[in-house]
Amino acid sequence: MAVIQTLCSQCLTANRVDETRLSDGPKCGKCREAIYSAQPISANDSQFTRWLEREQLPLVVDFWAEWCGPCQSFAPGFARAASGLEPIARFIKVNTEQAPQTAAQFGIRSIPTLMVFRGGEVLAQQAGALPYPQFLQWLNGVLNP
Repeated sequence: MAVIQTLCSQCLTANRVDETRLSDGPKCGKCREAIYSAQPISANDSQFTRWLEREQLPLVVDFWAEWCGPCQSFAPGFARAASGLEPIARFIKVNTEQAPQTAAQFGIRSIPTLMVFRGGEVLAQQAGALPYPQFLQWLNGVLNP
């Protein structure tokens, strides 16, 4: 039995879950809400740091801003991927204007920028919005090399 640490999408509490039971709708040990929300999770600087340090599943991160047209057009595809792929990976949205330290830390120069992390390390990075089929193709190539 392989146990991983995964964060609750509601209260960010670290929970230990058997890897074979990730799809069984585990509940948070602290708040009793579903750990997985099947939708992107917004994160500010401190929350993103917690995700990066504590989450053992891959993090798919959309760095975006409200004023960005391509970011707005990409958002539904990102949400659709979160709905279909969680708990294979966690989907995080970082508004670069509300999380400037995180944006600076990862050198975000253009938005949207997509990044995939695992164990705090960057696995892949993609600048610019992708149509949903290409996003899934890129994501599958990163998550299933």
